[in-house]
Amino acid sequence: MPARLTDFVLAVAVLFAPGLTAAQESDPRAARAGAFIARSLDRLGVVPGVAVGVVVGDEVVLLTGRGVADVRTGAPVDADTRFYVASATKPVTALALAAMAGRGELDLDAPVASWAGGPLPAGIAATTSLRDLLAHRAGVENGPLTFRLAYTGEHDAATRLRLLGVTRWDPETPPGRFRYSNVGYNLATGLLEAERGLDWRDLVAREVLTPLGMTATSARVDPAGAVGHLGHLPGGPVPAPLQKTDATLHSAGGLTSSARDMAAFLEVQLTDGLLDGRRVFPEGLIASTHVILVEQAETFGPYVREGYALGWRVGRFGDDLLLHHFGNFGGSRAHVSFMPERGIGVVVLINEDAVAGGFADLLANYLYDLWRDVPDVDETYDAQVDALATRIEGLRPRIAADFEARRGRPWLTSRPLEDLAGVYDNPDLGRMEIAVRDGAVSVRIGVLSAEAEAFTQPDSLRVELIPLQGQVIVFDGPDRLTYDGFEFVRVPR
Repeated sequence: MPARLTDFVLAVAVLFAPGLTAAQESDPRAARAGAFIARSLDRLGVVPGVAVGVVVGDEVVLLTGRGVADVRTGAPVDADTRFYVASATKPVTALALAAMAGRGELDLDAPVASWAGGPLPAGIAATTSLRDLLAHRAGVENGPLTFRLAYTGEHDAATRLRLLGVTRWDPETPPGRFRYSNVGYNLATGLLEAERGLDWRDLVAREVLTPLGMTATSARVDPAGAVGHLGHLPGGPVPAPLQKTDATLHSAGGLTSSARDMAAFLEVQLTDGLLDGRRVFPEGLIASTHVILVEQAETFGPYVREGYALGWRVGRFGDDLLLHHFGNFGGSRAHVSFMPERGIGVVVLINEDAVAGGFADLLANYLYDLWRDVPDVDETYDAQVDALATRIEGLRPRIAADFEARRGRPWLTSRPLEDLAGVYDNPDLGRMEIAVRDGAVSVRIGVLSAEAEAFTQPDSLRVELIPLQGQVIVFDGPDRLTYDGFEFVRVPR
């Protein structure tokens, strides 16, 4: 879409997209929040749309959406628009497993070897529990499994079962120490699938989504919702070239959801399992997922993180306890959090994450301070939006200049580019196809595809199969290449 038309679509959407309900308009804070969101989107200029929910105790006090779900169509965002929530899926998956454990159908603390018949290596299965996996403290790694599930989509039940067996101890993180990744959740639900035939999609729907009436939340991409966008280049934002498919949605990051649905999920966090006064989860179950299982010491923006619970990061925003989980992928960014001592929960969903992903947290912080009656909140956060907009304005031309500089690199291959073309196989990561046409080199593996660039070392190329994350491919001979530490061998024609 031409830049001028994109600007027009965004401007019209900010003015006329569904906003606050009549009841919310009567609350001065809700009206102030709606005005802040509208002027922030206008000031930033690169965030197509945002959906927001605020929960106080057992009451949803704000549900609103602004902007557009897709700049190509101009479809407006409202509180029911589905956004990809990425890793904010983890608290949902963890609660589903905790619910099964609460009924005695699982033992989260038993070694995997006590109930799984051997998909994992024996030493790992004998000393690792589901709770270890869900708390990111198992000390294991499995790059091929997480790569296929989250990125390439090249997997079926037999492949997933086989890849459980390539799990290895993490040489950098011993058991008991926190290291965040997708692997624990992928392994936990992969074992349940292998041993009990339980698909993670059915698991979360049965245990969490259906009981809470989260009808807009799905582990599949259809019907379509908000599209992830990238706003880092002039003329943006534009839809990200890599969008999620059904095959790349997984238990560590596989849900699309709405502000309304995530507000319901936050309400049961604040009420220990009550939704609209009705008990949905047994007393104490929700609270059990909030207990720190492994300590960490980390600062993420304004948040100080102290540990990880069952699907939740535990830390502080200012002086207040904050349980939270964020998620981002392919131009989508989610902020889901709550202050149990204050009884406030906030969800912010946006569909740009190249340069303005931090706006999700900024907006959440504004909403917390607004409902905590912090003085001068609009002035404080307007200044933060201005600062973010200034950073973006300075960053975009630098990114464009770097892109042009990379395009000017000479190829340093010792053979003609055409000789690199072919299909290369790694039994764990899958098949990579390299094609050369009119001097352009393209790389494909599963749903990932991108045009490659010359790189700075001999017999190599750079490719962004994952947007904004460059990967290097090194050709080790006429029939071999190395990608991300894995060797691929050319498949004979």
